[in-house]
Parts: sequence; C-alpha cells; structure tokens
Amino acid sequence: MLEKFKRLLAGPLVPPFMGKGPYLWLLSLNFLFWKYLGGLPSPFEAAMLALSLLVFLPLYFATFWLYDRRVVLLIAGMFCLGAAWAPYNFGAGTFIIFGCAACAAFEKSRHGYLMLALVLAAALGFAGATGLPRGFIVSIMAVGVPVGIASIMDGRLRRFNMQLLRKQEEVEHMARIAERERISRDLHDLLGHTLSLIAIKAELAGRLLERDTAATAREIKDIETTARHALAEVRSAVSGYRQTGFVQELAQARAALAAADVQLEADVQSFAMPATAENVLALALREAVTNILRHASATRCQVSVRQEGGQIVCHISDDGRAPVDREALARGNGLRGMRERVAAAGGRLTLNAGSGLSLELYLPMGAVA
Repeated sequence: MLEKFKRLLAGPLVPPFMGKGPYLWLLSLNFLFWKYLGGLPSPFEAAMLALSLLVFLPLYFATFWLYDRRVVLLIAGMFCLGAAWAPYNFGAGTFIIFGCAACAAFEKSRHGYLMLALVLAAALGFAGATGLPRGFIVSIMAVGVPVGIASIMDGRLRRFNMQLLRKQEEVEHMARIAERERISRDLHDLLGHTLSLIAIKAELAGRLLERDTAATAREIKDIETTARHALAEVRSAVSGYRQTGFVQELAQARAALAAADVQLEADVQSFAMPATAENVLALALREAVTNILRHASATRCQVSVRQEGGQIVCHISDDGRAPVDREALARGNGLRGMRERVAAAGGRLTLNAGSGLSLELYLPMGAVA
C-alpha cells in the first residue's frame, strides 16, 4: 500500500481521461467550514482540521487508482474521519459522502452497492449510538445515496468504455498484422514469379547473344518491360489496391512458361466471376507457375476453370518432378499464402503430388470483393 502511495505522488493525482472533475468535487469540503462563519476556530481545532484534510486528500486521490478490496481501507479511513468530526462539526458528513462515492472503485457493481449499503448502515448505527442530531443522518442519506449510486453507475460506464477502447485497439492491432501479412503474401507472389521470369529470359538472351542479336534485343526489351510492370504491381500491392484479372494472368503465365519451353494447355469456361474469386485464382495461378519454373522441370502445364453448381473449380497440374519433401512444400510461403487467400474467400485448396504437382481450388460463387 505504501508503494502505491509513493507511485501516486510521483505521477498524476487522477487518471488523465477523467479530466478536471475530481478536483472540482473537492469543493464539497466547504461544508466543513460553515461552522466557522460566525467565528474563527481555535488554534487547536484549526490544526486538527488541517491535519484531517492532509489525511483525507491522499485517501481521496488513491480511490481513483485502487480497486476492489484495496479500496475498503480507503473508505474506512474516510468514514473514520467523518465519525471523529461528527460530534464537533455538522459538515463532517462530507467525509462519509466521499466514502459513498468511492464505492465506484469496485469492479463488480453489486460489490459497490453492497459497500455503499455497509457505509450507510454504519453511519446510521454510529449516529444512533452517539446521539447525533437527526439532521446529520438525514443529510448523509439524502446526499450519500444518490451520490453513491451515481458514482457506481458512472464507474461501470467508464470501465465499459475502457474495455471497448481496448477492444478497438486490439482490432486495430490485428488489422495491422493482417495488412502486413497481405503485403508479405502479395510481394512473395509478385517478386517470386517476376524474378523467375526475368532469370529465364536473361538466360535465354545469353544463349541468343552470339546467334541472333535481334532476338536477344527482344528478350532484353521483355526483361525491361517485365521489371517495370513488376515495380508498378509492387507499388499497388503496398497500397492495397492490386486486383489481378485471371485472363491477364493466364496470358502472362503462357508467356513465362513458353520462355522455359513449357507448353500451357488451358480450358477455361466463360462465366461471370466475382472479383475476389478471380483475384484469388489469378494469384494461385501465378504461384503455381512460379513453382513450375523454379522446381518442376516440366514440359507441360494444364489449367482448367469451370463452374460446378455454386462453386468455381480451378485445376492446375504439371508433368514435372514431384517434390520429395511434400510437408516442406506445404509449409512454404507461397502455398501458405495461397491457402490463406482461399480460406478468406470461403473456399478450400487440395494438393496432390504424383508424377507432377496438382492443385485444385474450390471457391464459392458468392465471394464478394
């Protein structure tokens, strides 16, 4: 408890989000001085009053930082100050009313109401036992009950708002993580595919350099065009506005595979496709082609897209080498990103490795952008 008080003295007296209200509430202590409107207190009484205020203020400010059982001692201290001054100063009930307001520090409202009832019952019992004037207990009941209830309700609302704020911060944090993952997936697909294509075309240009300078120039021009296109797509991916059309991606895949002497056989039905599903399929095709160019040593790639009921079914396969470590392939960034995109669109992905690698994607037609 002493360590808590030390930290209180080192920092703000009340939580910043509460504003200046708690300081203004201290103006209620003016009731303690009504008694002295007709004459000044004796030096001893003035000293005791100053000492009481010095004891009360740390108790009061601590109620804004301590919760539940730890605040019981603070309320008891305020009650004791009120009880000690009650026989000599009618305004001493203010200390007890502040104790009623401190019941808002309980996390559970029912505990706050229970504490409020105990404070009021103790005040009633003390007034009866000491023969205090009826006006003393009436003033405490008339002011302490509404102040205590209002404070408990306000504390409950404040805690609810804080929980809501924390949830909003958590949602924002998760959104930032999701955005970083999206950029990571998109950059992996973009750069992996493009760099593989550039490497193949550069190798082809090297072989043609001495035999066909015109063909070499065309390949170098293609490398430049591909690099500029990749740069534009990277910028779009970081901005979050990249949408890839499947037909366009299929044409790029055909060109990339042709440069590696891989024949592409495509069977794509013509039907209206949701934008999200089309983007997922395009990126899946790009990743599959990148894997073929890098690892498969294939001569033929087959792509089919058809509509079956309420689903879009996409099949991508090759006749290259099947990966030896299938689990490592499934854990790779490309396939993991593909699975995440398909799952986010409400679909599923199956992977089969036989004489080559086969991917099958199922996406709902109801996927929306």
